[in-house]
Amino acid sequence: MLVDNAVYLGTSTRPEYLALEFGNRHGLITGATGTGKTVTMQILAEGFSRAGVPVFCADIKGDVSGLAAPGEPKDFLSARAEKIGLADYSFEGYPTIFWDLFGRQGHPVRTTVSEMGPLLLSRVLELNPTQEGVLNVAFRVADDEGLLLLDFKDLRSLLNYVSERRSELSARYGNIASASVGAIQRALLVLEQQGGEMFFGERALEIADLMRVDAQGRGYISLLAADELMRAPRLYAIFLLWLLSELFEQLPEVGNPDKPKLVFFFEEAHLLFNEAPKVLLDKIEQVVKLVRSKGVGVYFVTQNPMDVPEPVLAQLGNRIQHALRAYTPKEQRAVRAASDAFRPNPEFSTAEAITQLGTGEALVSVLEDKGAPSIVGRTLIRPPSSRMGPLTEVERRAAMAGSPVAGKYDTVYDRESAYEVLDRRAQEALREAEFTAREAEIAKREAAQHKAQDRAAAPARRTSSRQTPVEAATMTVVRTVSRHVGNALVRGILGSLTRGR
Repeated sequence: MLVDNAVYLGTSTRPEYLALEFGNRHGLITGATGTGKTVTMQILAEGFSRAGVPVFCADIKGDVSGLAAPGEPKDFLSARAEKIGLADYSFEGYPTIFWDLFGRQGHPVRTTVSEMGPLLLSRVLELNPTQEGVLNVAFRVADDEGLLLLDFKDLRSLLNYVSERRSELSARYGNIASASVGAIQRALLVLEQQGGEMFFGERALEIADLMRVDAQGRGYISLLAADELMRAPRLYAIFLLWLLSELFEQLPEVGNPDKPKLVFFFEEAHLLFNEAPKVLLDKIEQVVKLVRSKGVGVYFVTQNPMDVPEPVLAQLGNRIQHALRAYTPKEQRAVRAASDAFRPNPEFSTAEAITQLGTGEALVSVLEDKGAPSIVGRTLIRPPSSRMGPLTEVERRAAMAGSPVAGKYDTVYDRESAYEVLDRRAQEALREAEFTAREAEIAKREAAQHKAQDRAAAPARRTSSRQTPVEAATMTVVRTVSRHVGNALVRGILGSLTRGR
């Protein structure tokens, strides 16, 4: 039943396979809660890993961690395998690396503020256009002045620096309002209280660690612990979008490879698109469209296909639709939209089938010869080979200890960056100001001292200008004597010349 160069999905009127050569054409897994989306993602991850393709996916509820352990024989699994003709059904665990933005249930995942960039960071902080403009100015100042932005304290220092110089910088980059800077600072505080500051710093995640293959040639499955992260859904969405954009930026062009270089599962995908501004939606569409040529397949997992914008939906060639409910007009519209996306099967009504599917059953249409979508098939999804359910804490810790990246990201590095540079500048400016103030104080004291000395050397003066009779007589004598001395001196000098005649 299992064949090379394809991932076995299950059986309709025929075995349904996803050809590896079309694995990077992206995909969509949808369905109501409890219809089997997570297990479908699990068997896809198994199939890609078995084919040597690394996988990255988020573990929203913790139960996908069972990929790391072999499954256990159960009657309903055996019955499903027998029903779909899976004669070689066996149990095995897959090479798995656990990650966690908070560093509790996996290796820490970090990036730097600079790598995140102002657009995504503005989205995380929920900034308005004016505030986003100020944040862009701050990043530009950092670039122009060679300031590294690694973590939150770097960004805070930069914002303070920009605020202090806003008059000067506004003339060069545009208006910088102190109110906008304050709003950004407050938004940073909110994100910090949600644990977001743990995501920013070094050592930053290296994309190569998501693209590992084990000694048996199986691709490593990177699982992001997202149960706690879901309390900050905006951070979750932006992190996965950042990761996708990093893959796009760093990986080389490969065209149409025989199999993907990496497959990326984006669970709870609606969180990415909710209230996203148009500029961000345009970026998402661009990345999804272009990352295919880097050999990366992106699979969105969500409840309703209408959660995904039409331009992005058009890029998703491989589709697996679990059951949808149609109790309300909105749900009925969603069913019609989902059914219209499939290539019709003359044997049944797609719209009716969507509401009748049982748990573990799905409508499947994948790309086949020349990239055309297959006729939709009502498919029983194959049972997983790995465990259906979470690992124990002991098993998770053991897997982390034996991980190929154990110890690599566990230590936080804090090299010199904007915070240290700006702090040093501030300290130097403070020392210079203190030195200047001391010099001025010394000069002031010396001037006062010289003035006092001059005062002491001068004759004592009366406060009244009126002379007493004694003083008047004395001054008369002094003037007379001075006049005679002056005349004698003059004459003596001149007289000598005269006497010489």
